[in-house]
Amino acid sequence: MPRRSDDTRAAILAAARSRFAADGFERATIRAIAADARIDPSMVMRYYGNKEGLFAAAAEFDLRLPDLREVPASSLGERLVGHFLVRWEEDGTLVALLRAAVSQDAAVSRITAIFAEQVGPVVARHAPDPAEVPTRAGLVATQILGFALCRYVLRLPPVVALDREAAVGWLAPTIQRYLTGAV
Repeated sequence: MPRRSDDTRAAILAAARSRFAADGFERATIRAIAADARIDPSMVMRYYGNKEGLFAAAAEFDLRLPDLREVPASSLGERLVGHFLVRWEEDGTLVALLRAAVSQDAAVSRITAIFAEQVGPVVARHAPDPAEVPTRAGLVATQILGFALCRYVLRLPPVVALDREAAVGWLAPTIQRYLTGAV
């Protein structure tokens, strides 16, 4: 049987993810998050200490990267870009994290860790030279994060107007080169 504290923590995290996604780190308040979770603000502070601690807990994010071992090498970029588009559109947490990273060191650290821990191993499996893995993983991040920033945060009209197939068509060749191409 779950304890009440587990339910309270889950409610706080759900409210925080929603509020950070909608308002960004700067504008989201402990008071608003507590109201969304229908608890007293002191409970948020009790469990997470401060807004930064709450954000760090709320920003735990699994990219749920597909197993690309069975994907033909020539299709890796297409498959990875398609996957990222789905993840960005399914879950506002990564968008909130990206918004926060513009001004918060904790968010920058979290994004860096997510991409290093989750994307790095994918790149390592496919990079032609192991010494290039950090650079290639960083370049994959530039494309994925840059596109997401322009599409989901800045909402640049030409980027927002791209349907999924067109976005994959534009991004996949670059990601493919970063994964497997010659330098």
